[in-house]
Amino acid sequence: MSTESVMPTLREFVIEREWGQFHSAANLAKSISIESGELLECFQWDDQANIDRVKEELADVLTYAYLLADKIGLDPAEIILEKLQKTRTKYPVEKARGRSTKYDQL
Repeated sequence: MSTESVMPTLREFVIEREWGQFHSAANLAKSISIESGELLECFQWDDQANIDRVKEELADVLTYAYLLADKIGLDPAEIILEKLQKTRTKYPVEKARGRSTKYDQL
């Protein structure tokens, strides 16, 4: 399922429940943070997290991220590709391959 098919489904889900009134950009950003904390909690005591829980929490994070992008008029695929291009410049393959060093330390 692509972004193009996910967004109409998410919009319909929100409209059916009249939840749009609660979806300010700030509230959606807060929700991303809250859900990402729950995702992280899956790995709190064991790096071998329960994949079903991870899947559920990751879906929540992505749902709120997509809703936030939609709320502020951004296309998730487009902004990911734009950011990836900037990151390519910061982390050229010849310097960054196999390293986790921050770009300003390469």
